Amino acid sequence: MVRATDAKPATSAAADIRAQSFTAANGVLPDVQVHGTFTATTPSELSAMQAATAAAQRSGVASIAKPGQVIYPMAAGSYTLTDGFGAARTGRSHMGQDFAAPIGTPIYAAADGCVTLSSESYQGYGVTVEISHPALSGSNAVSTLYGHMTYGSRAVQAGECVTAGQFIGRVGDTGWTVGSCLHFEVHINDSAIDPLAWLESNVF
Repeated sequence: MVRATDAKPATSAAADIRAQSFTAANGVLPDVQVHGTFTATTPSELSAMQAATAAAQRSGVASIAKPGQVIYPMAAGSYTLTDGFGAARTGRSHMGQDFAAPIGTPIYAAADGCVTLSSESYQGYGVTVEISHPALSGSNAVSTLYGHMTYGSRAVQAGECVTAGQFIGRVGDTGWTVGSCLHFEVHINDSAIDPLAWLESNVF
């Protein structure tokens, strides 16, 4: 066995280059290695990029964000994922992802954008905020919706612009719901898509 102290610097450098080339060639295709301004160079980064690509395929929309541009609408550890996109409802399908959490848990904007709706009572969603995201749109119109929030907790009004991670309200149980949760939707060109798959494909 060749010990690290026995190896010549030139040989070690060449081995590193060969190993790195092998990982790139056999891990993912070149278009998966680069995402916006982020380049995957380590095995863990390559795995993350592969997972993001798979999620994008499930959501039916390309991964469009740059690192840090999209975040989850609630802090890690503050929620439990419950009913997902397409779950059965009486006479309809569930159009979003529910994040079950205690009443009062903070909710944050998933990306930069401008508030298009802020209401204490909106259809079956109860207290609701909707945000349009021009920076993510490209040739598509992207918007996110946050429903079932607590009465009086809305921190933004229609016409205001927000940044990713900005506090916008608190979890509640308003509207048509069986428990306290954030109902989160993502719309592309006014059509609802799987919001969890969209998050998985765009959060870096």
